[in-house]
Amino acid sequence: MAGLWFEEFTKGMVIDHAITRTITEADNTFFCALTFNSQPLHIDHHFAAKTEFGRPLVNSLFTLGAMIGMSVNETTLGTTIANLGMSDVTFPAPVFHGDTLRIRTTVEDCRESRSRPNAGIVHFLHEAFNQDGTLVATCKRAAFMHKRPADGQV
Repeated sequence: MAGLWFEEFTKGMVIDHAITRTITEADNTFFCALTFNSQPLHIDHHFAAKTEFGRPLVNSLFTLGAMIGMSVNETTLGTTIANLGMSDVTFPAPVFHGDTLRIRTTVEDCRESRSRPNAGIVHFLHEAFNQDGTLVATCKRAAFMHKRPADGQV
């Protein structure tokens, strides 16, 4: 499914996204390398073994990016102008190598743009759950969305 136009979102709408993803050690290591994050809790098994977690944690920014990215196909793919911001990001439980994430998005609010008649703002709450149903991440996101073109051209 392609992204939705502004008019297709309604307050309270819930989308359980079709895409799920098992997070691998390679994903985590590559992301840490790309972002220059040398935190040993993410990349050093011996260090992580001595922590309360007993094993490496997946980088939380990778988890955040995956959570939002996995929502795109069914929310904003090809219909967004821009992200306006993300807030209230939480990680209530850790993500480990081998965890499979699924994402749920709830539309918290929609409003017409005051400056652009062909656009609106949608406020999303994204939630990521692991394979056991444990909530592992949340984020509120404001997206600046196109309205459906009047001429029907997409």
